[in-house]
Amino acid sequence: MTRLSLTLRALVLVPLLAAGVDVARATLACGPRAESCLEAAGRGWLGPAGVALVLLYAAALSVGVARLARGVTAGPACAPPSVARLWAVGSTGVAAVCGGQALIALCLLAGGVVALVLRAAPAAAAALRALRPAAPRIHVAAPLVLPAPATPRRRLSAPLAQAAAGRAPPLTTG
Repeated sequence: MTRLSLTLRALVLVPLLAAGVDVARATLACGPRAESCLEAAGRGWLGPAGVALVLLYAAALSVGVARLARGVTAGPACAPPSVARLWAVGSTGVAAVCGGQALIALCLLAGGVVALVLRAAPAAAAALRALRPAAPRIHVAAPLVLPAPATPRRRLSAPLAQAAAGRAPPLTTG
């Protein structure tokens, strides 16, 4: 495998080893009749598209593993990377593929729920508004104002008028 490029080696090995780890996990942890993530993805509602999606995810992570491994050796004059560092990069990549297989199915399901809710929420809100009767409105009328009775005019009584008669200054003609 030394003649093959680093990216091609990662594209072959990471998904292959991830599938092997997944089958070993299902067999050892759950018994011989357990399904691996790839089997569950193939039998789910996505069918073969689920398997293709898991394989695309594994291929994308394989390219990332190859870039990390290549980043360790920056140039031709650099010393080859240590086995421990390459082991850590490879182990992380395989673990990400194995963990991601289960998470992809859950994330796709959750994404579908989010899409349905976002699409259906305005229609559901409009339907609820149509079902709910409008709240009664209180109409406030102007308060009834009665006109106040007119105050009576005071008339001078007759005795005062008679007492004042003739008391005015004399008229002068001139």
